[in-house]
Amino acid sequence: MIEPRSTNADLFEAAQRVIPGGVNSPVRAFGSVGGTPYFVARAEGPYVIDVEGRRHLDFVQSYGAIILGHAHPAVTDAIAKAAADGTSYGAPTQREVLLAELIAEAAPGVQQVRLVSSGTEATMTAVRLARGYTGRPRIVKFAGCYHGHADALLAAGGSGVATLGLSGSAGVPPSAVADTVVAPYNEVPELDDRVAAVVVEPVAANMGLVPPAPGFLEGLRAACDDAGALLIFDEVITGFRLGRGGAAERFGVTPDISCFGKVIGGGLPIGALGARSEIMETLAPTGAVYQAGTLSGNPLATAAGLAALDLLTPAAYAELEARAGQFADGLRAALTRSDFDAAVVQVGTLVGLYCGPVAEPGWIPVDYDDARTTDEQAYARLHAELLKRGVAFAPGAYEAIFVSLAHSPDIIDEALAQIADAAAASQA
Repeated sequence: MIEPRSTNADLFEAAQRVIPGGVNSPVRAFGSVGGTPYFVARAEGPYVIDVEGRRHLDFVQSYGAIILGHAHPAVTDAIAKAAADGTSYGAPTQREVLLAELIAEAAPGVQQVRLVSSGTEATMTAVRLARGYTGRPRIVKFAGCYHGHADALLAAGGSGVATLGLSGSAGVPPSAVADTVVAPYNEVPELDDRVAAVVVEPVAANMGLVPPAPGFLEGLRAACDDAGALLIFDEVITGFRLGRGGAAERFGVTPDISCFGKVIGGGLPIGALGARSEIMETLAPTGAVYQAGTLSGNPLATAAGLAALDLLTPAAYAELEARAGQFADGLRAALTRSDFDAAVVQVGTLVGLYCGPVAEPGWIPVDYDDARTTDEQAYARLHAELLKRGVAFAPGAYEAIFVSLAHSPDIIDEALAQIADAAAASQA
């Protein structure tokens, strides 16, 4: 019998013997912030509780997927009821049809949807679909945008790739990225008749948080139209978080293909891509572009997604954006009071933090080169001091900060007081 461990240190030591680096996603190893990862035993509302019983006010929220807060009763009840009927069938279910209908109704430009099991699968399939539909080989992406760990999209990725200081990944041969072109974010590239698609995070949320410059998304739309290429919005983070229609609705630019992630499953493993029917019908079984997955449309994930999205009304999004604004404004003020050099960025319900001196008041990053000027050591010191005070930010300087509907105004004020104290202590 395998004995349970009661401390984070014991668990991490055991994990490193049986899991590479002791974690199943690299940033969780705390390599860039130092210290021992906390191992979550359970979560509730805005909190995660580790195996030692310590409660952390959580601003990770499964990297944006948990909009309602952890263990929301509507979501857990839906999962429990679905699980009682079985956990996986390898056959169609009614709920996957309902979820696809909901996405098609909400997302601009989407008429048909293919459910998959992760955001990586969604973007990987979107690229294959674009190539199959256009008959062209080339993909254009932007430095610092992370689209999952598919070979062709790892070039100059943000998020964990940026945290590890990698430009790509070992094991990805030159041939896998030979048709991937990397352009600076917020600059519209020149396209030719070899380009199948331009894939972009409409709000870059994997190099901290970089908003699209005025005219950038509109310029991409026009450039794709002129070149006969498809525009792919990776809305794995922004979809159903910036609003029901995601970034496409917020910025008024309709892509050809949209990709979604775990938000549509209430935090459970799921993803989706959607487009107009003539594009989607290029996918098997109606077309020649192959994609499949036994767990696609999983009954637990679709049950959780339908329950979560049902509660995300316009009023809920307005409240979420107000709380993100309260947090962003308060974070800016708390760091200023503590003489902690930083820039705070807000785009709707998303918040980003860049550590280090800024050139002028109001400065925000516009591309990956700007984003990489963040002081990772200063962030690491702040992260450590926050954890001592029961506040959990992501263990990497290139992740966004996520507020949920469970973060009440009082809880946000409580967190801001701890952040001010932690910022001051981190410089001592």
